[in-house]
Amino acid sequence: MGTVRFVSLLCMAAAGIYGAIGTPGSAYAGPTEDTSARCKALQTVDFSKVPDAITQVMEAKPVTASGDTAGYCAVRGYVATNAGFALRLPLTQWNGKFIELGCGGACGSTDHVERCGGPVRQGYACIVSDGGHRSTGGDVKWAYNNPQAVMDYLVTSSHVTALAGKAIIDHYYGQTPRKSYFTGCSAGGEQAMWQAERFPWDFDGILAGAPSSSLTEIWMNLVWANRALMDTKGEPLLKQPDLELLHRAVVKRCDLNDGAKDGLIGDPRRCKFDPAEIRCPEGKTNQCLTEQQIEVVRKIYGGPVTSDGKQIVRSTALKGSEQNWLGFAGSALNPNPGYVYIGDWFRYFLVQPNPGPAWTPEAFDFDRDYKRLGTAETVESINGRDLRRFKAKGGKLLAYVGWGDPGDGGRTADYYETSERIIGGRAATQEFFRLFVVPGMNHCGGGEGAWSVDYFSALEAWVEKDKAPDKLIGYHVKTGDLWDKAGQGDQEARHILERRLEFPLDPANVEFSRPIYPYPTMTRYLGHGELKDAENFGPTRAED
Repeated sequence: MGTVRFVSLLCMAAAGIYGAIGTPGSAYAGPTEDTSARCKALQTVDFSKVPDAITQVMEAKPVTASGDTAGYCAVRGYVATNAGFALRLPLTQWNGKFIELGCGGACGSTDHVERCGGPVRQGYACIVSDGGHRSTGGDVKWAYNNPQAVMDYLVTSSHVTALAGKAIIDHYYGQTPRKSYFTGCSAGGEQAMWQAERFPWDFDGILAGAPSSSLTEIWMNLVWANRALMDTKGEPLLKQPDLELLHRAVVKRCDLNDGAKDGLIGDPRRCKFDPAEIRCPEGKTNQCLTEQQIEVVRKIYGGPVTSDGKQIVRSTALKGSEQNWLGFAGSALNPNPGYVYIGDWFRYFLVQPNPGPAWTPEAFDFDRDYKRLGTAETVESINGRDLRRFKAKGGKLLAYVGWGDPGDGGRTADYYETSERIIGGRAATQEFFRLFVVPGMNHCGGGEGAWSVDYFSALEAWVEKDKAPDKLIGYHVKTGDLWDKAGQGDQEARHILERRLEFPLDPANVEFSRPIYPYPTMTRYLGHGELKDAENFGPTRAED
């Protein structure tokens, strides 16, 4: 993933562009009074007495339906002390339900309220939060010497925004939502998990994508990989063609661990690949790796260690993630956005006390500095894994992650496995919590796998019809250069991409499909039929 577009794509992913939200529900006829007047009147209502969420509506104005945009009441306001929100209330045909969309990257605005377009078309009242601060989405200066700001960003803003949204809905429609949902990916996925752990009564259904279960571990891995990749001139020792070569070699070695030669690694944890397999023979310098490059690859696969070889944290770089390694690579000599973003987390939050703007990732000492991150870990890490209150409340949690995500490295699978032990076994856990791991999928979406999945419809059916998701179907959608254009700010490309990924998908845009089963069950080719068709694959246990 290019660094120019990484923040934009993080925000797009977290806002849930990978499919339409829900299906039309029972219509809310609404009162006979003028909807425009009712909308504007919200500006005069005192919401300061909302329990645990002192709320101020700053603006409320009706927006007329146009083209494929449904009419809605646009509400903006804040919850004391710092959480800004934007809410869209369908002017007609409310389905009686409420959804909150998590924010991505470093959050910092409510611009992703535009992703409410699909939900509002389906009749949802839809709200977003800015995470309790102002930011470009790619800077972390707002956290400087302010741990509460990070707590707001990951934990409390989503909660108080939900309380405010429900109170406004109750006043506007004269009834509370019959069902409430939260969905988010990346930072939004971590917000989703915090909701399930700490505020289990806020939502009936939660969709958590690629939850960053420990920012300290992820960012240490990225600094480690960056240190291994960059030479003394600030240039990468492995350029993208080298990583593509490496990736092809990995896939060639481990392609068949799902029973099909389809270019996808079913479970990268079972992939036994040694980069020395593509070592340059004497006299050859292309389509192979030098000894120095092989050492770089081994360091990245291995993850952060001290100078005497002691493992600090588990590696996030699974086999198959190679194509994404340059997404955050940079140096003080070549400070691209990904490199700056990593540094911001350390200089303004992770290292305590905060070292401030002069600190660079090159300063991180792997023999000492990992011991300085404990305070930050207590604020940001979703390591409780105790979801028993959410289960008791009757909530449903559907999580997903890609095996090709360079920032996850199996952490979400580990979270799920730990939850099983706490809850009391797989059967008891899967009554309310199911995880879907997608081979070949990058962070939140994209990649070589069947990454486009209608997760939300599955969650909706689970919550409202008690139909547990035993199998989902993923699709590899043709996107061409839309990702790059959208990430560079092309709004037309972004709109086309969003609509192309809404369900039901246009079959003309689908290259192949795969079934995806609740973890730890994996997908395996049945040995017959077209590899492009999901019907020719079935379930298998990871240990089989």
